[in-house]
Amino acid sequence: MPTRSLRRTNPITIALAALLTIGFLYFIFSSPSDGSSLASQESKGTASNALSPPSLPFRKSRSNERTPPPPVVHYHMNNLTTSNDPIANRETVLILTPLARFYQEYWDNLLRLSYPHELISLGFILPKTKEGNIATAALQAQVAKTQSGPQKKRFASVTILRQDTESPLQTQTEAERHKMENQKARRAAMAKARNSLLFTTMGPTTSWVLWMDSDIIETPTSLIQDLAAHNKPIVAPNCFQRYYNTETKSQDVRPYDYNNWVDSPTAQDLGAKMGNDDILLEGYAEMPTYRSLMAMMYDKSAAPNMEVQLDGVGGATLLVKAEVHRDGAMFPPFAFYHLIETEGFAKMASRLGWKAWGLPNYLVYHYNE
Repeated sequence: MPTRSLRRTNPITIALAALLTIGFLYFIFSSPSDGSSLASQESKGTASNALSPPSLPFRKSRSNERTPPPPVVHYHMNNLTTSNDPIANRETVLILTPLARFYQEYWDNLLRLSYPHELISLGFILPKTKEGNIATAALQAQVAKTQSGPQKKRFASVTILRQDTESPLQTQTEAERHKMENQKARRAAMAKARNSLLFTTMGPTTSWVLWMDSDIIETPTSLIQDLAAHNKPIVAPNCFQRYYNTETKSQDVRPYDYNNWVDSPTAQDLGAKMGNDDILLEGYAEMPTYRSLMAMMYDKSAAPNMEVQLDGVGGATLLVKAEVHRDGAMFPPFAFYHLIETEGFAKMASRLGWKAWGLPNYLVYHYNE
């Protein structure tokens, strides 16, 4: 039987087979990540997983998308700075606003801030009420307009929360908000809203937290730089209000926020006689505390960078080093040394070793209803 010789395999055939094998293996092992890669391209600037740090907004994946594995991210917190020159050090600022009513002047003032907007993140919390729904719609419209507008005006991220607790007040008019009998319930609800907003939005790269109420409609454009320049753990400007003075027949200004104060022996004695759940209130004739109010320290001829140490602070505008909050200083929704919400925060921060400071001659302005 004749011997049958084997033909030598063509090198081109071997090369093609090898390429097909490599291509097949690549398809098998890379296909799970292709979807997530595409998703990440579509959602550039968003976090890919719900467990990602809150430095980036989270976009829910589509139902047919494969969820990528949770990331492992290392942060060297000792390298995070809070300095008197935050722009030079590229320090990120988180502006937080509890918002029940939307004021266009508030948003316009926010856009005028000269601090680099790429270093600013915004966080809002709104009540689930009829007024809250109206405010949410107005806010979302302005956010969409800004974030799709010129790059320089866009903020690093925007988070909008809907409050999961009921509002204790029927309306948000100024008269209703400031009734003495409403204060404990109103401010307890405000404290819970502030805490929810803070704990949800503050990330590991946040250097400063700027609390600004939604009815603060006028500040210097250099507000963040000016407050940070004092390099204090907590610093509050003086909150005033513009109005028409009928006596002088001209525009004038008057004090508005009375929650920035230096404590008094009278207030301490009042607290000593109170029950555990009772709170001290400022600015009410029915409860004279004789504290030194920063609102009454304003001197238009004095330097705007003059400082005074405070025992209580308001939340109209308040710059806080993020490490103060990280250390555990929050807004007590209960009587804490007979103080609540922002005033309770100042007391809690003091107990943790952080002092609050005020700038009596540096003004920001509240909306006049």
